[in-house]
Amino acid sequence: MKFTCEKNSVIVHSLLCVFGIGSWIAINGIWVELPILVQNLPEKWDLPSYLSVVIQLANIGPITYTLISVFLPNILNEKKVILTLLIIGSSACMLLSFFWDKVTLIAGRQHSSALLILEFFLALVDCTSSVAFFPFVANFQEKYLISYFIGEGLSGLLPSFVALGQGAKNVECMNISITDVENITTYKLYPQLMPPHFPVRDFFLFLFTMMLLSGISFTLLNTLSICKNEMVINEKTFIRKDTTMTPSQSQQTTTVELNDRDAFVSPCDCSEVGASGESVDHLYRGSNDRSENSDDGNNDLVYGRTRHISLSLFIYLIFLTTLLNALSNGVLPAIQSYACLPYGNYPYFLSVLLNIMANPVTCFVAFFLPSTNVIAFSITTLLGLIFASYELTLAVLSPNPFFKNESSGPVILVISWCLVAIFITYSKLSIATIFRRQGRKGMYWYGAVSQAGSAVGSIIMFILVNVLHLFTSADACANN
Repeated sequence: MKFTCEKNSVIVHSLLCVFGIGSWIAINGIWVELPILVQNLPEKWDLPSYLSVVIQLANIGPITYTLISVFLPNILNEKKVILTLLIIGSSACMLLSFFWDKVTLIAGRQHSSALLILEFFLALVDCTSSVAFFPFVANFQEKYLISYFIGEGLSGLLPSFVALGQGAKNVECMNISITDVENITTYKLYPQLMPPHFPVRDFFLFLFTMMLLSGISFTLLNTLSICKNEMVINEKTFIRKDTTMTPSQSQQTTTVELNDRDAFVSPCDCSEVGASGESVDHLYRGSNDRSENSDDGNNDLVYGRTRHISLSLFIYLIFLTTLLNALSNGVLPAIQSYACLPYGNYPYFLSVLLNIMANPVTCFVAFFLPSTNVIAFSITTLLGLIFASYELTLAVLSPNPFFKNESSGPVILVISWCLVAIFITYSKLSIATIFRRQGRKGMYWYGAVSQAGSAVGSIIMFILVNVLHLFTSADACANN
């Protein structure tokens, strides 16, 4: 798989990247804006717990989409569903910019009703994107998958930069006096957020703009002829170039209509059946073998050609996808403050920023160093698990982790957060590429399992952090 710099190719790469930004930018944006939100909303630092519950409730979206796709596939129109999701996401961001601070008295307590309701719709969009966006990306040639992943990575990076410019991370430790009942005054350092450089409304308008651009990109991907020419699947039609054709026959193609139900058949099933009931397995046989001189498999996937995988490999990939997404989207975000704050505010901020930056950077590097070798991504997964275990250990030991009072502690912390993001992202991308080579059904599986893993990881950590209280937060000003 090689990255080409042809004009048309660059346009499609760019559009898919911008489309990918719309996948998770809304929810990521709310999380990075939390330091400012909690200063102005009645839930204070209990707000993240409420947001976590709302996000898990929004998993009704991908569950419903999957069930309808399996049992009632004819009533779903993929393009209309995606466009509807993007419209809902854009509208919710616009409404948040005006009503984010509106509160309602519920059961004797004030709650951020507008924020929580609109956040549910944003979470509904983002969670459903895992099972709706990936199959759409499978319509394009394999080389464009990385562009979508870069966009997905930027969905976390861009709002972080905007929040940084806003001052959402601008925390200073202030010496505040405390007088007890015996009129004894003591002084203690407390973290205080400085006034933001621009209001929350402008931040949500930025999210609205990015969702709008994602919707425009999606529309162009479906209407521009240069984009359609880069597709391998068009309007439920499987198009295959026959490499055995003579030059005079090269313009002819073989098409077989696919049934959407096949999208949820195991990718290891080698007996695909078309809508007419005729087996189309003969289209793959004799053309699936990889040439010794092939270009990393790119020649093996020309206009929809697929290579089937064994059941054991399929189960292994499902397991890794679940594990990696549970870690990256559930476990690690929940423990990051516990693992980092003992070393001070600056190492914490640097760890968060570089961890987010590592995602799109790793995807970009994968343009030039792609790999679908099982041993290779198994090794990167193992390395990712090792560094993730180190971070989890630091969180468990908080507020007194390893090397807390040594100069090497913050350095090891920041490097480990970068490496865990690099290894997990590269493994996820390698696995996604293998699923991509199974066609649309492979991407359905990848998206569904990714979302399931994220949900499981988030639920487990919510119980450990908010119910069992197994982690102890450090004093943010202890090392300042």
